[in-house]
Amino acid sequence: MKYAPLGRTGMTVSRYALGAMMFGQVGNPDHDDCVRIIEAALDAGINFVDTADMYSTGESEVIVGKALQGRRDEVILATKGHFALEDGLNKGGNSRRHLLNAVDASLRRLGTDWIDLYQIHHPDWGTDLEETLGVLTDLVRDGKIRAFGCSSFPAHEVVESHRVAEQRGLMRFRTEQPPYNVLARGIERDVLPVAERWGMGVLTWSPLAWGFLTGRHRDGAGAPGSARANIRPAWFDPEDPVVARKLEVADQLAQVADELGRPLPALANAFPLAHRAVTSVITGVRTYEQLQATLKHVDLELDDEVLDRLDEIAPPGTDVYDPLSPMPLPWLTDASLRRRR
Repeated sequence: MKYAPLGRTGMTVSRYALGAMMFGQVGNPDHDDCVRIIEAALDAGINFVDTADMYSTGESEVIVGKALQGRRDEVILATKGHFALEDGLNKGGNSRRHLLNAVDASLRRLGTDWIDLYQIHHPDWGTDLEETLGVLTDLVRDGKIRAFGCSSFPAHEVVESHRVAEQRGLMRFRTEQPPYNVLARGIERDVLPVAERWGMGVLTWSPLAWGFLTGRHRDGAGAPGSARANIRPAWFDPEDPVVARKLEVADQLAQVADELGRPLPALANAFPLAHRAVTSVITGVRTYEQLQATLKHVDLELDDEVLDRLDEIAPPGTDVYDPLSPMPLPWLTDASLRRRR
């Protein structure tokens, strides 16, 4: 296992991070099996575990907490907050009120006194950045979190956050967690250069493009019953032009992987790590077998020849699909924000 600095936080993390989104009712409801997976990842040298309070409505954090008992000091533990876990007013967002409650709840579920990296899971367009950065700064000073970052933030919002932090004397986002894979390379245009300019660590999610780069969806064949397909069936409809294009590109990528003598997921996982701005790739396994298959190929590094071929198949800075489509920007979806009043 190889390691890298997590931006300028002073922490060092494995280049493969274990993502815990599939632990719990959404993916693998067997707590003992999930604990076994996490322990195996730690034994293999992974020291970076990423979860979120919304994953299976807190169940993922509970599972991660069980697995880290007795091994907490070995791990750089990351979690996220923003989304509401229950109905009602003021139950989500990036306000001081919500984040103070969310961090305390995450600490209880994780069974720990501190979180190494606390991330804002999504922008909150109704909350001032000064409000959010202010409470996160206080949480660091209180010792509840060691550093904080953002997730799925557009480049302009990342830049604005640094401006606000500098003007107001607040601590700043130290990391960004964007979606990134060969089918979704849009962040190469702006997010990655911005993160590198500000010395931010970058941990990328969805390297397998919601399952399209697992090799199970080739030649128009879906993967019925797969956990991700069950979450969003429409995303796997071969009659959809975007899905058809995903399948077409995935086939071409699979041919490159075959020539390398590696499975397609190994190629897909290695791709984000080839970018100079990326610290770690988050691999979100659901089973012990998936973890072992990933660990078998962590040595793969893509050379210039392979990367040039990938550029020909999926040009730099382009998206075959929009990885953030479930979280639309309000100024694109709300007509009143695009028109004079």
